[in-house]
Amino acid sequence: MSCEKAYITTPIYYVNDIAHIGHAYTTIIADTLARYSRLSGLDTYFLTGTDEHGQKIEEAAKSRGKSTQNYADEISATFKNLWDEFDISYDKFIRTTDVDHMKGVQKAFCVMHDNGDIYKDTYKGHYCISCETFFPAIQLVDDEFCPECGKSTTVVEEESYFFKLSKYEKPLLDWYENNPDCILPRSKRNEVIRFVEGGLQDLSITRTSFDWGVKLPKEMNDPKHVMYVWLDALMNYVTALGYGTDDKDMDYWPARVQLIGKDILRFHAIYWPAFLMSLGLPLPKHIAAHGWWTRDGEKMSKSKGNVVNPREIADAYGLDNFRYFMLREVPFGGDGDFSQKALIDRINSDLGNDLGNLLNRLIGMSGKYFEGTVNSEYVTTYYQNELDEVHASLDKLEPFIFEMQIHRYLEELWKPLTVANKAIDRYQPWTLMKEGKEEEAMALNGLIAAILAKVSVMLYPVMPEICTKISNALHFSIDNKSWKNMIKSTTLLNTFVLEKIDPLFPRIEKPLLEQIEPVDKKVESNASEKPETKESEKTKGVALIGIDQFFQTSLKVGTVVKAEEVPKSKKLLLLQVDIGEENPRQVVAGIKEWYSAEDMLNTQVCVVANLKPAKLMGLKSEGMLLAAKDENGLCMIRPEQPKTVGTPIS
Repeated sequence: MSCEKAYITTPIYYVNDIAHIGHAYTTIIADTLARYSRLSGLDTYFLTGTDEHGQKIEEAAKSRGKSTQNYADEISATFKNLWDEFDISYDKFIRTTDVDHMKGVQKAFCVMHDNGDIYKDTYKGHYCISCETFFPAIQLVDDEFCPECGKSTTVVEEESYFFKLSKYEKPLLDWYENNPDCILPRSKRNEVIRFVEGGLQDLSITRTSFDWGVKLPKEMNDPKHVMYVWLDALMNYVTALGYGTDDKDMDYWPARVQLIGKDILRFHAIYWPAFLMSLGLPLPKHIAAHGWWTRDGEKMSKSKGNVVNPREIADAYGLDNFRYFMLREVPFGGDGDFSQKALIDRINSDLGNDLGNLLNRLIGMSGKYFEGTVNSEYVTTYYQNELDEVHASLDKLEPFIFEMQIHRYLEELWKPLTVANKAIDRYQPWTLMKEGKEEEAMALNGLIAAILAKVSVMLYPVMPEICTKISNALHFSIDNKSWKNMIKSTTLLNTFVLEKIDPLFPRIEKPLLEQIEPVDKKVESNASEKPETKESEKTKGVALIGIDQFFQTSLKVGTVVKAEEVPKSKKLLLLQVDIGEENPRQVVAGIKEWYSAEDMLNTQVCVVANLKPAKLMGLKSEGMLLAAKDENGLCMIRPEQPKTVGTPIS
């Protein structure tokens, strides 16, 4: 008998920009769902990828003097590389430029056409290049601007193929009515219902004014048309499973959860199920739309320079800590606010005080009284009430995962930690030992170890690296077997000698990043912008300065006298740089991707010597190195010939 399947998808990310915190949030949620599904024994398939067609991408590539394919390759790789660095457990990374995907889209077009759901006509309407969407005049702002992004629309009149979206108005409303949780949270479902009840117009699904897209099937004999980018993109969820080619993984369909941002809800909750109905395919069980992230109370935007780079945060604070914060801080569907203060508070309080300190207390108790040994033989004799309370919380957890209430999942999961910490304070193992109650004290050790083990099993999908460290210390493995034994039944740990490990969550007293750098701006968010000109500099927020202001910056030649890698960082080197002062300057440089510590040792560099000291990953940095970076990578700016250390640069 085949086991139950769970198909989890993220949206495929549009390659007009590299990944930011919103992309990371969606992907971390999906990864958590996939990890929990596997842990609980479900046959799981996890899909993510990139959306690479459309006029916006074609124009962006042209503005940079690149071929469209090369441009798409470049940006798609930044997403895949980041997910690999973040240990995202996807089963497939799909690209809409994949040949099998395009074949599947063409197959879907033929099926919908043969079913009478596609016809040819002429379209005239207001088109937003940025959103790749037509809008009725009644929806425009001031008769011109896109209601979604605020950019100017263009009046387009061209021959087009149309999908009979209006035909599916009632079937869609019936689906929403009969499946109350098909769209999560339910408030979003109500928004969609109101939109559909307002009436659906047939959807233009081809364009003739650009070439970068999936061509119509040869059977249509109409080579000037390319498919609407959203028809192309939405089909990825089934073409990834082999639709239109070999169908080899189509038994994973329908998806259990399809994660999206709230800005693309209409496409996924209206267009996508209508396409599926036309194709005769079942509809997904849940379409889950999350909110947006702000930064310190302000909307993130490149113009403000406050777009959070997820790689930088994970490097500084730890990937698992970042994952926990993102999932615990905000109820799913609501908007969240990112600040270093809030992140630090979560690490110090939830993780440090509650989880990390409990493990430290267990290590201390077992080491002091029992030479590190933990024996669970008499736990149920003395502490059955505490165990019952713990399992009452554990039994509530699973529904929260697939109802997309992960913040509540974590809230409930923290209750057993409270039980454990209170048990230590109440029963006082030091008092038990003084009174000669060694058996009871050992049982208390077993209780604490059992609670830590059970919590780490259920916390593993959120914090896999940290929970693996805990399980290793407790001498068990986190897998489906331990999930069955420790969560679905009341199994305790076998006798073992506890491994001493360093504190998992050292207290953070102040922000580790003096300034959070925005994500790389080399890919503009508005692909229709013209190439930069001198006249456009003011609009980019670049201020001209005088020569006096320039000379306020102290630039000096230095020699690297010591170089080493920063532990746990994928991009930082710790350098000691002699710039002619009494002691070398300590500089933390984000250049490890391009230079090793050996490469930098005994070489000369150009140093900004009068910067205010900053901290990166808790390390003081007393300067900055000059470097240049383009699409070919990064290189240091160095003197052409050796110079005396401390020589001013002017």
